[in-house]
Amino acid sequence: MRIWDLPPRRLCRQHLLGEHNELHGIWTIITQRRSGYAYHPETMRWRGKLKALFHRHELQVSEMLRRGYRHRSPLDARLAKGRQKQDKRVDSLVRQKWLLKKKGCDCLV
Repeated sequence: MRIWDLPPRRLCRQHLLGEHNELHGIWTIITQRRSGYAYHPETMRWRGKLKALFHRHELQVSEMLRRGYRHRSPLDARLAKGRQKQDKRVDSLVRQKWLLKKKGCDCLV
């Protein structure tokens, strides 16, 4: 489970779409009080920051549309409460870039 802190335009197809899927999982866990992965570090850092998570989703959607993908899974903006900015990271930006580079994908890192 991971939401990268890099701009979505820098993510390859696999990581952009994978992150989009994970974001929906985190959104559901938090908004519907689900227990699965509720205490995962990635989920925990978004608690109280649904506005920031909603914004990240909008960035993902913009990038998906730019690449010609269809988007059919909007989030309910009425649930986007809390802080507007994510100021915590599971891994530093340097480490995130290293992790992506190590994968050998087409991410721009």
